Amino acid sequence: MGQKIHPLGFRIGITEDWRSRWFAPKAAYAEFLVEDQRIRKFVDLKLNRQPPYAAVAKVEIERTRDQVKVLLHTARPGLVIGPKGAEVDRLKEALEDLIERKINLNVVEIKVPDANAKLIAESVSEQLKKRSAFRRVLKQRIDAAMSTGVKGIKIQCKGRLGGAEMARSLTQLRGSIPLHTLQAHIDYGFATCRTTYGVIGIKVWVYRGRYGEEVDLEDVSRDRRGGGGRDRGARRGKRG
Repeated sequence: MGQKIHPLGFRIGITEDWRSRWFAPKAAYAEFLVEDQRIRKFVDLKLNRQPPYAAVAKVEIERTRDQVKVLLHTARPGLVIGPKGAEVDRLKEALEDLIERKINLNVVEIKVPDANAKLIAESVSEQLKKRSAFRRVLKQRIDAAMSTGVKGIKIQCKGRLGGAEMARSLTQLRGSIPLHTLQAHIDYGFATCRTTYGVIGIKVWVYRGRYGEEVDLEDVSRDRRGGGGRDRGARRGKRG
């Protein structure tokens, strides 16, 4: 079961919060649901599939009586906001025209993009489109993720890897990925890579530790960057 169920759907309402948070009467529920899907699709096409490639990993939606609150989680908030907030105002107007409701748009920065499963999957997809060696790409992304302090990562690619005649599956794993444990904080991401020789599906699982016991990834990555510089300086001093 752990291999076949969506890790997020498995935990929603237990340890993970909903991505859309609102209540609606029965008559309006379907309309609001379709609106949420249209917002997510529009943001993905506008910010992830064409310039400025803002690396939006998650869209959260909350509704009040008179407006819709949209939270964009992105690794490049400067590209979403634009100079003096021009881009975010333009995006807000486009969303308001799309669903004909008042929008309150907020941008949340992802501090450690190398540990975000969705962004890792999108990065692998972009590299495969450029015909990079797929084994090297997976190894680089796994090394980058583990350097941030996560407990484990698994990347799975399926399709005509390297342009091979027959489709196959390749999985690389490092650390532990306890998929059956509801108390395990598993970040899951998926991306579709559309190449000239076929479609490749990319799935990423990132284990950050048990809920309430996760390591602060931002502090770990900052310490490792700072610690490496001090070690090199100390070694140079000893040689002198």
